[in-house]
Amino acid sequence: MIAKIGKGENFYGALSYNMLKVDAENGQVLLLNKISETLDGKYSAPYFLRYFEPYLLANNKTEKPVRHISLNPDPSDKVTDENFRDIATDYMQQMGYGNQPYVVFKHTDIDRTHIHIVSTCLELDGKKISDSYDHPQSMAICRSLEEKYGLKPALKKESAREELAFRPVDPLKGNIKSQIASVVRYLPKYYSFQTLGSYNALLSLFNITAEEVKGEVQGQVKEGMVYFALDSKGEKASNPFKASLFGKHAGLEHLNKHFEHSKQQLKNNKAGSILKATVEVAISSSTSESSFVHQLREQGINTVIRKNAQGRIYGITFIDHESRSVWNGSQLGKNLSANVFNELWKEIPIQLNQDNTSVFFPPSEKGRALVDQEPIHQLFDFLDKETPLVLQDETGLVDALGGLLPDTQSEDYEELDFAHRMRKKRKRGRQ
Repeated sequence: MIAKIGKGENFYGALSYNMLKVDAENGQVLLLNKISETLDGKYSAPYFLRYFEPYLLANNKTEKPVRHISLNPDPSDKVTDENFRDIATDYMQQMGYGNQPYVVFKHTDIDRTHIHIVSTCLELDGKKISDSYDHPQSMAICRSLEEKYGLKPALKKESAREELAFRPVDPLKGNIKSQIASVVRYLPKYYSFQTLGSYNALLSLFNITAEEVKGEVQGQVKEGMVYFALDSKGEKASNPFKASLFGKHAGLEHLNKHFEHSKQQLKNNKAGSILKATVEVAISSSTSESSFVHQLREQGINTVIRKNAQGRIYGITFIDHESRSVWNGSQLGKNLSANVFNELWKEIPIQLNQDNTSVFFPPSEKGRALVDQEPIHQLFDFLDKETPLVLQDETGLVDALGGLLPDTQSEDYEELDFAHRMRKKRKRGRQ
């Protein structure tokens, strides 16, 4: 069983997201805790919100009071409604939310039946329930619930120590070639990505970009790949490095095979449906572009947003570190394509069908969205630095006539690297 914990600021969005599923007969209210049942069994988002308002009034300083949790058993598990109620109750009790008001929704809109829980981290006296270690705590609880209810165990990840070997490139530290090599030599071994654009989205987390090189040498067409280091603004900060310097796994031929293998591997992968649901939840419980990005990051998902010079989104990619897979928004669903997000962060109403009222999301902030500097948790410590998420419009293609590699227009970091090595050599000589 896989648990996803969303932390947001929009109670209406989180509740109405689930109620829309119920109204469309793709879900049901399964369990209420510290919330009164109605005589006719019908509910609405405003009805549920009334039970959370006292907690919000007791503490209006906490920015993200909403807890929107999804519990996802394996599709092969046969879980009854009674089992789901017991699982939700056990999970919330062990997570420290047993005395909180919460609603458990069952979703049946996809083959993988799962539950969502909406609650709050605020207590009636205004105190905030600590969430410092909620991810490892949640993982441990899921393992115990799998054993208790006979559920199929979630696939265990390989040692986190291997993942910690990946570090973002810092052009100012010198030895750029080695820094890039430590990432691109091994990244395809750990992550599934289906296109060069998806690969570049993943590489951008490590301050690297790759470009395809096409040219003609002695009458023969040559194709290849080159890599650049990026600076903190997402701009090229080194001369190009041929892929051959980093081994066959970094080259175009091997990457094309990896793209095809990934397409087959991810075709029926349950990770895609879980990620889609998680992104939809983040949309419903966030109020802006930055809060959406941060909420997903807290769940081990990086969002890479591509914008053109006019600031319009033309691509959005989600990198799920738990399943080690990279997905374009349109691959997850039409409702997660770039055009949808352009409209979403202007102003979008969520209709509350029961009383015909609407809730509007405010316009998003302008400028670049940056990942916050605090770590997600131990598993993702290799992403512990500020990483640009918005990439400017690029063609992704380098015209290299005569096999010549392109030059960058930025500062020559290779020259700095050489000077850095010479200073170290002179220092050793003096010693």
